Amino acid sequence: MAERSTAAVDVADNSGDEPLTAKADEATTDGTTETQDTEGTSPQDADGERSSSEAAAATPDLHSGHKLARRYRLEECVTRLDGFSSWRAVDEKLRRAVGVHLLPADHPRARSVLAAARSSALLGDPRFVQVLDAVEEDDLVYVVHEWLPDATELTALLAGGPMDAHDAYQLVSQVSQAMAAAHREGLAHLRLTPGAVLRSSTGQYRIRGLAVNAALRGITADGPQRADTEAIGALLYAALTQRWPYEIDAYGLTGLPKGVGLIAPDQVRAGVHRGLSELAMRALVNDGATASRQEQPCTTPDELAKAVAAMPRIRPPEPTFTAPPEYQRTTYQQGSYGRPPAGPGVPATQPVMATPPAPLQSRTGKALKWAVSALLIAALGLGSWQLAETLLDHGKETDDPGTTQTDPENGGKDASAPAKPLRISGATEFMPDGSGIKQEDAPKTVDGRSDTAWITFQYQGYANFGNLPNRKQGSGIVVDLGSVQDVSGIKIKMYRSGQKVEVLAATKGASASSSLSDFPQRLTKLGTVGADLDKSLAKPVRTRYVLIHITELPPDGSASSFRGGISEISVLG
Repeated sequence: MAERSTAAVDVADNSGDEPLTAKADEATTDGTTETQDTEGTSPQDADGERSSSEAAAATPDLHSGHKLARRYRLEECVTRLDGFSSWRAVDEKLRRAVGVHLLPADHPRARSVLAAARSSALLGDPRFVQVLDAVEEDDLVYVVHEWLPDATELTALLAGGPMDAHDAYQLVSQVSQAMAAAHREGLAHLRLTPGAVLRSSTGQYRIRGLAVNAALRGITADGPQRADTEAIGALLYAALTQRWPYEIDAYGLTGLPKGVGLIAPDQVRAGVHRGLSELAMRALVNDGATASRQEQPCTTPDELAKAVAAMPRIRPPEPTFTAPPEYQRTTYQQGSYGRPPAGPGVPATQPVMATPPAPLQSRTGKALKWAVSALLIAALGLGSWQLAETLLDHGKETDDPGTTQTDPENGGKDASAPAKPLRISGATEFMPDGSGIKQEDAPKTVDGRSDTAWITFQYQGYANFGNLPNRKQGSGIVVDLGSVQDVSGIKIKMYRSGQKVEVLAATKGASASSSLSDFPQRLTKLGTVGADLDKSLAKPVRTRYVLIHITELPPDGSASSFRGGISEISVLG
């Protein structure tokens, strides 16, 4: 489990033009004089909150084992403060862990929490921890969200030290792009702290509590885009320096020295990437503090995402290999194989014969030598004749004797050396319009099993996903190879025949891909395929992301019902 934060600082405040985090810092200490009410806090729901001084409705008195809607069984209370509680629970219908926020229906913020949860659920972006349900029932309001047992909180990651430049680049790139997409839909976070950012086992960052965390605490802001942008800048600053960019300790991080103001990360710690340091300052700019090159500040997540994209791509560090142990020569290589052990009275080396054996000098010996010579000459002649015959037969079977056969469809490579499957680090659902189908089943397409699959819903009336407005660009699976690779072919097992499919690839410099415009390289033509789609490329394509794009589905039981999917994907290189 991740280390729990003991800070009490909100990244977003709700008034004034001063630095949002700094204002919250002025109202609290580092946790030594306030009462912490988060016993049992886990990385999934606790991000360092403390009890509010404002009066609020009493937290519902529930216990482990209580069921909501005859489905969600409460297991462990991880947060209880300010009139609401957060729990780890089990969805007994789908047999999976979930998180639940609970508060009384007469709580002054109950209506805003419900509205925020339902708005967040409509976004359907896999970069955010998804809201699964938002219900008012039996004088209770509860919000159910995903629980990610394999994810690690950013707080825990930073406890081990600052990130390297590549990891910090991935953090700010993914988080800024995700928040830019959320703001385009009118959604803000306002509580974007290290506890609200999770990194999955595949290296993808996911944000929890979009709109909901702020609604639970009654946080608002006159400039929500500016508040979230500054919060992302604070996260990047912490990732580069392992310091909180204000004068108070927060989230398990030490603050800056008092009285020095906001100083650039590369002045706090040696070896910090210059471009990322300036980017953090552009996002955190306030009270006249600017980056060293006087760049314009980034005031929205979209501006920050564009600034990240304009930077030269930061490559991951080279892997380190341990030196192999010193090679030990065998006794045979040392020249002692077969020798008797040396001992008293025994020579260490074999004696050398002083006189060689006498040659065959008799008449019988001479006859024997001639017979052996004749046999050797006959054997050489026979072997030469058989070799010549084999070469002639081989020349008749091939049009171009004496050359190596190559496969023109495989870029002139030796046909005897087939392409090998590349390692796949992850698979996500292609959602160009932000609405998912079955994102949780996307990893089944790369699990090496043909009996599991990502399967769409059943659509009525039209093969193009029911002709729904949010499905104009179809759907499919995006495969992440982990790094830029040479792709020379692809093998796909479809869930059923008759689907209209094309395979596309992102540019080699793409860091994440979420729309069709991000996949300009075509690996296969758009067309109806059977149960299998195999394609070898004439020339390898360099890319990290490959999209299997489905535009039309086959009939499913009747002429007016349509359904499709993908069972297994293998990318060759």
